[in-house]
Amino acid sequence: MRVSSRGMVDPFIVMDVMEAARKAEAAGRHIIHMEVGQPSTPAPAAARRALARALERDALGYTVALGLPALRAGIANLYRRWYGIDLDPGRVVVTAGSSAAFLLGFTALFDAGDRVALGEPGYPSYRQILRALSLTPVGIPTEPQDRYQPRPDQIPDDVRGLIVASPGNPSGTMLGREALSALIRAAQERDVAFISDEIYHGLHYGDRAVSSLEISDDVHVINSFSKYFSMTGWRVGWMVVPEDHVRVIERLAQNMFICPPHASQVAALAALDCIDELEANRAVYARNRALMLDALPRIGLGRIAPPDGAFYIYADVSDLTDDSLSLAARILDEAGVAVTPGLDFDPVRGSHTLRLSYARSTEEIEEGLSRLAAFMERFRGQAAR
Repeated sequence: MRVSSRGMVDPFIVMDVMEAARKAEAAGRHIIHMEVGQPSTPAPAAARRALARALERDALGYTVALGLPALRAGIANLYRRWYGIDLDPGRVVVTAGSSAAFLLGFTALFDAGDRVALGEPGYPSYRQILRALSLTPVGIPTEPQDRYQPRPDQIPDDVRGLIVASPGNPSGTMLGREALSALIRAAQERDVAFISDEIYHGLHYGDRAVSSLEISDDVHVINSFSKYFSMTGWRVGWMVVPEDHVRVIERLAQNMFICPPHASQVAALAALDCIDELEANRAVYARNRALMLDALPRIGLGRIAPPDGAFYIYADVSDLTDDSLSLAARILDEAGVAVTPGLDFDPVRGSHTLRLSYARSTEEIEEGLSRLAAFMERFRGQAAR
């Protein structure tokens, strides 16, 4: 049977690394996971209890397409709590993870053949979702001196949209209010739709992240319960859209997804109030980040832009290799540490970079760094011979 050209997207390499790590574990090895952007903690305890009660009480059938009204109101209140924004819950759309939000947003904003700009390195599924929708991703090569974030003067002339992530994946770097405002202003002056990926908001280690909604209502903002709320596998996210886009998104959501998972929405509503538990998770990431920033330069992996948020380090390893895929495979095989080659995030320059996640327990991060130090000593010794 034939396969469409839209279906020929690139693999998500980090998922291949996860599978290789799983096979190694099945063979009896102990692997330290620094490859996947996933908290090692479960969903908050109160969220799990809320779902357990609902499973005994309710059928948990379809909800309305835009999500449970109580959850939409709770998310709107989160914007008041985090940013001081008075957000109309009617503009909040609950989705089946942020991936569904990107599908809905891209479909609502762009026509087949449109070109959409995104910073590189960046989240790989942006490119692949765009391609699957017959859209053309246009990479903006960002630089370490710009902390891997695009500048307004880099927006291409012929694009209909711009995707910006702050904190970014894989870099963890953030845009301040002035820089984010300049990007939004430059896009709007040219009638370029602005999509703000804010999935790592809440995970910051100095100043908090700035939401695009603090600057403009004429944007699509996408977020999720996956990262700060530690609910990756629950597949529940949200988007905030301009008022006149709500009905467009609703019609698409009705037909594409019917509704987000009811059970996950119940848990997500309770998770919004689990502040102490979630902040304790962030404190662990802060300790892990400090360990990484201290140890990596000492073991020869110090060419990085220190992250402001999220839970990643993006390291330039061009002094070690021009084949990050092979280097990552060696690190997994010889050190028992799973890391992600940069080709996932930058198809042009990613052969010279690695992403390392510090979302695990502090004990695991310490062990991983110890293994990496031993590997790097052997690797450099072999290269010197």
